[in-house]
Amino acid sequence: MAQYEQWAGFKGRNWTHSVDVRSFIQDNYTPYEGDDSFLEGPTEATNKLWGRLQELQKEERAKGGVLDMETEIEEKIRSAKDPLYTAMRYARIGNYIDFSAVSDVKPEEFLSLLDREKDLIDEEEYRHFTGELKGAERLVYLLDNCGEIVLDKLVIRILREQYPHLKITAVVRGAQVINDATKEDAVFTGLTGEAEVIGNGDNAAGTILSRISPEASAAIEAADVILSKGQGNFESLHGCGLNIYYLFLCKCDWLQIPAHLTTHSAKN
Repeated sequence: MAQYEQWAGFKGRNWTHSVDVRSFIQDNYTPYEGDDSFLEGPTEATNKLWGRLQELQKEERAKGGVLDMETEIEEKIRSAKDPLYTAMRYARIGNYIDFSAVSDVKPEEFLSLLDREKDLIDEEEYRHFTGELKGAERLVYLLDNCGEIVLDKLVIRILREQYPHLKITAVVRGAQVINDATKEDAVFTGLTGEAEVIGNGDNAAGTILSRISPEASAAIEAADVILSKGQGNFESLHGCGLNIYYLFLCKCDWLQIPAHLTTHSAKN
């Protein structure tokens, strides 16, 4: 195994033979136990920019996006041979698009993506997943981008119908970060009518277990099965030891080899 002088002084082994940023950080970070007195508050320019961003997000929600296609998408799901498989496949395909700009995607273009034959879920993993659901009592669904949750809502709806014994908790970000889903997005899309929705108490673009709220931590630890959407959640949770099924499309080359994934593009 290769050794480099730049590695001298760093702990751990996993990151030395594969791309494992999470392992490297966990093996080598030093916790800061002081307070936040050293932090500077936001500048006037930052406050103005954040205010403008919030205005644009409100305008984006008003345009509807995937929410306007919900009825047609649900009809396609229910007419499929296996509605749950199809709903999960659609939810994963939805990860193609940066939904902060979903209004730029024409409905017919988005709907055509759903029928691409190459975007299939591994059937063996799917059988394992559904097999575990039969005996599970609690499922936690970790959400990703705000526009995708319309598709996630349909997955949860089908899950509730096929596994009525299952208690489902959806976890969103605790505060706005990029275009990730928050409690406000869950209310706007009607997700709160399908499952209990809680914020994770953090504004990281992922789920960092050491930073999330006690409520979110308790829900995740009590879950028999976890369904995790998005690459950010994968990067922050992979290797944590929890029973997680990841549902996302790989969008960058560095994850391909260590995670045995293939990068996807909406143009292919």
